[in-house]
Amino acid sequence: MIPTAFRLPRRRAALAVLTAVLTALLAFGVPAAPALAASARIKDIVDVEGVRDNMLIGYGLVVGLNGTGDSLNNSPFTEQSLTGMLERMGVNTRGTNLRTKNVAAVMVTATLGAYAAQGTRIDVTVSAMGDSKSLLGGTLLVTPMMGADGEVYAVAQGPIAVSGFTAQGQGASVTRGVPTSGRISSGAIVEREIQFSLAELPVLRLSLRNPDFTTAQRVATAINIQLRGNRAQATDPASVLINVPESRRGDVVGLVTEIEQLRITPDQVARVVVDEKSGVIVMGENVRISTVAIAQGNLTIRITETPQVSQPGPFSQGQTAVVPRTDIQVDDQSNNRLAVMNSGVTLQELVQSLNALGVGPRDMIAILQSVKAAGALQAEIEVI
Repeated sequence: MIPTAFRLPRRRAALAVLTAVLTALLAFGVPAAPALAASARIKDIVDVEGVRDNMLIGYGLVVGLNGTGDSLNNSPFTEQSLTGMLERMGVNTRGTNLRTKNVAAVMVTATLGAYAAQGTRIDVTVSAMGDSKSLLGGTLLVTPMMGADGEVYAVAQGPIAVSGFTAQGQGASVTRGVPTSGRISSGAIVEREIQFSLAELPVLRLSLRNPDFTTAQRVATAINIQLRGNRAQATDPASVLINVPESRRGDVVGLVTEIEQLRITPDQVARVVVDEKSGVIVMGENVRISTVAIAQGNLTIRITETPQVSQPGPFSQGQTAVVPRTDIQVDDQSNNRLAVMNSGVTLQELVQSLNALGVGPRDMIAILQSVKAAGALQAEIEVI
């Protein structure tokens, strides 16, 4: 009699063998597939057209300061604003010399979130314009906040929270933080909504935060697989257009939710970012170099002067003299050797080789620029 195991079809038998192999690999700690650590959600790499923030700005007055406000003689805009406000309140101050130091002119800024509803509150930031010393203890008066189109979208008012302070005496002063800038939590009320109907869009546009041809194509491919059709198309490195299916026209929010959760592996151009001011170097994982030899060394001469005082002996009738003592050291860095980097060297090998030469960040910047000039660095160098 033939055993049951040998009567299995070939396909089922192969599947059983594959399952056994995978189980053995997992048991010994060998991963069966590449990890998805490098993948990212589409939600984290794109922006949806129409879902965006808007900047608001306004000009106002802060009152209640303890003598730390603007000097009206040096800040005519503060005096004019104060006079105009008092006139609207029924107080005539024209022709009088105002000397108050409890008022400061400020600029008020805020960010109006996408689809912020009328009546909701947003945070605002208050910053002094004149020569005010501190906004501590001040209260912002009603300030209309306008958008780029000149329309008023919010109104701000309230007490200012300042984290910094200034203390000054006759001989010294102490300043911590920035006392001329503060924040009002939920200090503005939204008065006008930005009209944008996402649900009625027949075509959705996704904008990549880091434009790239490969990443845009991968996003379109992942969306087409999810929607089971040719609905998405990468039109340029920064845009992916999605034709909303007829069955999803009333559920665009649900469609965007499905698309946002899809995972892809973003691609990027090999780039080396250099900040010469702080000496910071950031290199991408795709940075490669061709075969090149690198040597780093400078001639350093150190001169140290340690003069000594020579005292004459007792009753010798001599004079005290200063005897110069000079110590000269020359460091030609002869211990640093020429390092050869073979073609296709990875980022880790490049950093290890430069560190073995004792190269600091400043010298490393010069080396990378020299390697790029020699045509051996297969990456872009961006200096910020």
